[in-house]
Amino acid sequence: MKGPPVTLGIETSCDETAVAVLQGETKILSDLIYSQADLHSRYGGVVPEVASRDHLRKLPYLVKDAIAEAGIGFERISLVAATRGPGLIGPLLVGFSYGKGMAYGLSVPIVGVNHLEGHIFAHRLAHPELDPPFMALIVSGGHTCLVDVEGYGNYRVVGSTVDDAAGEALDKVGKMIGIGYPAGAEIDRIAGKGDPEAIPFPRPMADSPGFDFSFAGLKTAVLYHLRKNPRERVEDVAASTLASVVEILTLKSIEATRRYHRNRLIVVGGVAASAYLRDRMTSTGRERGVEVDFPPIRFCTDNTAMIAAAGAFRHLRLGESDPLSAVPDPRLGF
Repeated sequence: MKGPPVTLGIETSCDETAVAVLQGETKILSDLIYSQADLHSRYGGVVPEVASRDHLRKLPYLVKDAIAEAGIGFERISLVAATRGPGLIGPLLVGFSYGKGMAYGLSVPIVGVNHLEGHIFAHRLAHPELDPPFMALIVSGGHTCLVDVEGYGNYRVVGSTVDDAAGEALDKVGKMIGIGYPAGAEIDRIAGKGDPEAIPFPRPMADSPGFDFSFAGLKTAVLYHLRKNPRERVEDVAASTLASVVEILTLKSIEATRRYHRNRLIVVGGVAASAYLRDRMTSTGRERGVEVDFPPIRFCTDNTAMIAAAGAFRHLRLGESDPLSAVPDPRLGF
């Protein structure tokens, strides 16, 4: 095989079909995403069976397009990296099975990638010069956790959500105030027109010891408030809800970073695209002596460049690969 190694990445853990081609460990040759948001918006959330069928329909064409955009042929692929979990089992089966078929057909290894680790590698793609150790806050629609990163591939979870993830709570609040799925970006937009102090929503577990999170109570508080105040300005509801989420995430993340003697915090995942979170986290970190880094917006939401980067690292640096008998794990963790 001539030239640097080339990884074909596949991501289908939820409602986005994504394919990327990566040269070496960080050079992105192509990174394509097909969103199913419009497909699921009519249902107010992701329907797993609908998502699976749409992944199956779209994935072969997206792979072909990614290869063409990368300017290479299939013979240049030396590794396949496909999301193995966590996520919805149906969508995971589609992408991981297709990845195994590609690996078998091309006679190359396959690495099943942990989607959460992929988010950490979004930081590496954006800031390849900033190596661990650091603290990582992974905050997305389905996941909220704090991970102490001693080195890439060496992780220790120091806090996680005990119920709803931050993004999940925001999506549910969005549904309450009439925002379609997905709600996160729209809540962030209209919150800019509201008063974050208008409604004193609770900060669940903000003062509890340890670094676990809880957002179910906040969601319930918003529901009861809207029942009592049906004419409340949606801008104020959005701003006050987002203020609660951001305050909890900021306080716990900065404190965990300091407690574990790290001077850098990286924030990754879909919710990391929030302008309000970025501003609050960065300013608080500056006050507390913690450097806070965010990847570009395009690397915050689910993408396959991060999956390919994690898979390439695990194969090229750690010598890992998976057998073709490997199966997806919807509850895969660190």
